[in-house]
Amino acid sequence: MQAPEFRFCPQCAHELDRKALYGRERAYCPACGFVHFREPKLSVGGLVSENGRVLLIRRAVAPRIGFWAVPSGFVEFDEQPRRALAREIIEETGLEVRVGGVIDVFANADAAKPGVFLLFEAHPTGGRLNPGDDVSDARWFRPDEIPWDDLAFGHMSEVLRQKLEAMDHD
Repeated sequence: MQAPEFRFCPQCAHELDRKALYGRERAYCPACGFVHFREPKLSVGGLVSENGRVLLIRRAVAPRIGFWAVPSGFVEFDEQPRRALAREIIEETGLEVRVGGVIDVFANADAAKPGVFLLFEAHPTGGRLNPGDDVSDARWFRPDEIPWDDLAFGHMSEVLRQKLEAMDHD
């Protein structure tokens, strides 16, 4: 599913046309010159770890309701990615975190919202674990307890395995 296109100009309300501009076909306004550049959605997730355990949440919203994932969400237009992730983790788990470096970058798992997913390291600094917004459960898992067959997104399984292996060697 593709993101919807504008039909009318958001600047002057004239109906948009299409033509080749800046290397591809784009919607543009023949009246005022507006060009619609479709931007990808940016989402963030956190591999929250503490004492050799990782935090996973059980999704209560589509896609993949009932499956386990890292806490994650979309970046608002006026947020920086790390601040957005800290907000999402508080909303979903009740925990305050220090967001660290980027672990990896993926395409968004939800095809209806094409874009980019940034996975960060994160470590708790406060709060109390309590499932919240968009979550039916939130739990700490030791590596041997992770519900591998019930992880929401396949690409996360491989990254999680690599990260846990690296944690074993630290």
